[in-house]
Amino acid sequence: MIKYIQKQEYESKTKTFTKERVEHVTFNFTLENQVHRDGHYFNDKFLNLKMKSMVFEDSVFEECYFEDITSTNTFFRNCTFIASLFYNTDLFKYRFVNSKLVNSTFLHNKEGCMLDFSDDNNAYMIYFVSFLGSLAVLPGNIVSALLMDKIGRLRMLAGSSVISCVSCFFLMFGSNESGMIALLCLFGGISIASWNALDVLTVELYPSDKRTTAFGFLNALCKLAAVLGISIFQSFVGVTKAAPILLAAGALAAGSFLATKLPETRGQVLQ
Repeated sequence: MIKYIQKQEYESKTKTFTKERVEHVTFNFTLENQVHRDGHYFNDKFLNLKMKSMVFEDSVFEECYFEDITSTNTFFRNCTFIASLFYNTDLFKYRFVNSKLVNSTFLHNKEGCMLDFSDDNNAYMIYFVSFLGSLAVLPGNIVSALLMDKIGRLRMLAGSSVISCVSCFFLMFGSNESGMIALLCLFGGISIASWNALDVLTVELYPSDKRTTAFGFLNALCKLAAVLGISIFQSFVGVTKAAPILLAAGALAAGSFLATKLPETRGQVLQ
């Protein structure tokens, strides 16, 4: 969801240039988040620069020189290159979609996998969000540990699932990156209590001779459900935020209802 918001915000800042004619110009600065259509570039030089999220469509490059180019998410669609030279670039064939190369030469292409962590989000932000998510579940872990025996496993499981279901709807109001991170941390801090109660119930519901097998089987089902959930939610995120949020809320509501059908194990002697 956060990546979806970041992508929307980034695309909203895209600059579009149409039918521009550029001659005898040297580009030696970063080109980022631009779309160029029906352009004509004659005897231009692109030297020692980075191209990030650049798209050239139906453009003509005549006698242009590209040297020491590093690109990320950059494509040339339906373009024509005439007598152009590419030296020490990572502009490989897959970046030229339905493009024509007439008397153009590629020399000393960059080799290996070019990783660029500056695109979309840097490594610091990724780890920082993961840290906030881990920190958010700490209060929920403490509260669930203190109240597990007092209110019972079933009440904690069902109650936490219901509150998590309600908190899901607040995710629809996360219109920016910081707001969505705060809401996800809130959701994680609430829902962790239900997971803790479920772990305790999984151990206490089965006798000792079947406990290990049952715990492993249920964990395997959880992993499978997680993979399916990620695949399904990812396909819906690009369409609308409401679909994955409603699916998550529905799953939590169903889980809270099914939790009431389980036997209470509080105060019972384990077999």
